[in-house]
Amino acid sequence: MHHSKIKADVRKLIADGTVLPAHPLALDANRALDVRHQRALTRYYLDAGAGGLAVGVHTTQFAIRDVGLYRPVLELAAETAASWTTRPVAMVAGLAGPTPQATAEAQTARGIGYHAGLLSLAAMKSASEDEIIAHCEAVAREIPLVGFYLQPAVGGVVLSADFWRRFASIDNVIAIKIAPFNRYRTLDVLRGVAAANALGRVALYTGNDDHILLDLMLPFDLRDKGVTTRAYFKGGLLGHWSVWTASAIKQFERCKAARGKDTLHADLLALDARVTDCNSAFFDVANNFHGCIAGCHEILRRQGLMQGLWCLDPAEGLSPGQMQQIDRVCREHADLSDDAFVKDNLQKWLA
Repeated sequence: MHHSKIKADVRKLIADGTVLPAHPLALDANRALDVRHQRALTRYYLDAGAGGLAVGVHTTQFAIRDVGLYRPVLELAAETAASWTTRPVAMVAGLAGPTPQATAEAQTARGIGYHAGLLSLAAMKSASEDEIIAHCEAVAREIPLVGFYLQPAVGGVVLSADFWRRFASIDNVIAIKIAPFNRYRTLDVLRGVAAANALGRVALYTGNDDHILLDLMLPFDLRDKGVTTRAYFKGGLLGHWSVWTASAIKQFERCKAARGKDTLHADLLALDARVTDCNSAFFDVANNFHGCIAGCHEILRRQGLMQGLWCLDPAEGLSPGQMQQIDRVCREHADLSDDAFVKDNLQKWLA
């Protein structure tokens, strides 16, 4: 499937930039799929105004592949989205593993109706950049790709600016989620895409949960041979946006409206630090991100969108002290939550 086959309204949505929450996995006390709450989460994101969903990604737990849930979870999200709204929704499937696995997952996602695949390279840690490019080219023959620069703390591979130039030169790449949580590596991706002359085709999406709002509003000037090219992040694909999503979408719209202006309002700039403070608790930065998935689950549990914090791996949960940090940011940044929105609609989503 070539990106030219994506419906025009969906392709424009991705290219122009939108909010793509990374979809969590709702489980019951037996660590089995909780279909009712999983469906409610999808409905929540759509009613909050998300432009699409990323399913089968890190926030969904890579272990769904080990317990036979990859296809069922992707199908449930796609079916729920199709039945819940008639507006364009960009559906992005997480792709993982070595080349045979990733291409098979791409075929599965394409068959279900997903528009693109977010390609994790965590399984390619021991491979050379030439081998990783060959891997990406093989998967891109199956489905349009969203690149994924995942931070090393949760399995990512450090890659050069030249790698990203070569990756952006693959014709079926339509976007890149830049999530190294590192300013220098973030610039490597931007420089690579610019060097490939691909900024018009490849939409830049932030996954840097430590600088979400700054990424979304600041201009990036890239210089080559004395020529300056100004680039912007178009949207975000974030695990952080799996919680307080209605509020996050309002923040995104404010950032989008601020782009290209001669000045940026100080309050909007200051809001970046508040969002990052919330992320420090949700993502368990103090413990090297061990509780990043469970931390998001805790917010959703408090709102009634999940029954509990359970992850597929029983060893994966909140870290010591993380609950206290979550309590703190919920208290200090209560105005950034969307608790009222969820309370007003929860029963409809659970029906």
